[in-house]
Amino acid sequence: MASILVLAAHPNLQHSRIHRTLLKTLRQAAPVGVEVRDLYALYPDYLIDVPAEQAALAGAQLVVWQHPLQWYGMPPLMKLWVDEVLSYGWAYGSQGTHLRGKDLWLVTSTGGSAHAYSPGGYNHHPFEAFLPPYSQTAALCGMRFLPPRVLHAAHRASEPELQAFTAGYLERLATYPDWTLHLSPTADTQRAVASSDRPAP
Repeated sequence: MASILVLAAHPNLQHSRIHRTLLKTLRQAAPVGVEVRDLYALYPDYLIDVPAEQAALAGAQLVVWQHPLQWYGMPPLMKLWVDEVLSYGWAYGSQGTHLRGKDLWLVTSTGGSAHAYSPGGYNHHPFEAFLPPYSQTAALCGMRFLPPRVLHAAHRASEPELQAFTAGYLERLATYPDWTLHLSPTADTQRAVASSDRPAP
């Protein structure tokens, strides 16, 4: 099967029943070809080993970002990882082609319910409205952004709901890339960025 890299990022894993369960299950029953990197365990000092992270990325066809949605985005260490690892000339730019043709998949949880992520909910927008930073990051790096897997109202999830979410996650990892074959490439992944549009590195 294709090589898969799971980058897990939860700043308070001991207090997260959802992500603690997901990580424990991955470590015990992940399909062959899946590498799991717990960023907060690897880098408690926030000093990221960029060459090591880039080497892990280079060998993967599917890159999974697994983290809770915090303030409508990613946890701080995940954002720092993006800033430092996805560097100009490596991940993007005219010479930055190391991620081109790979897939990026977000596996996340929210505190709010599915209704909260709707025009009538307190977030006033559907969940998809908060995804452009993810999809555009993928596009800039020449990656395809796959439909996210989301568990809403995670802190209220019942044990059967958690088990179903975890089982579905493992099933998708085990059957990748079969479940992505019907998905079209992201249109922007092959579009050149004009030099006048790009900030100086």
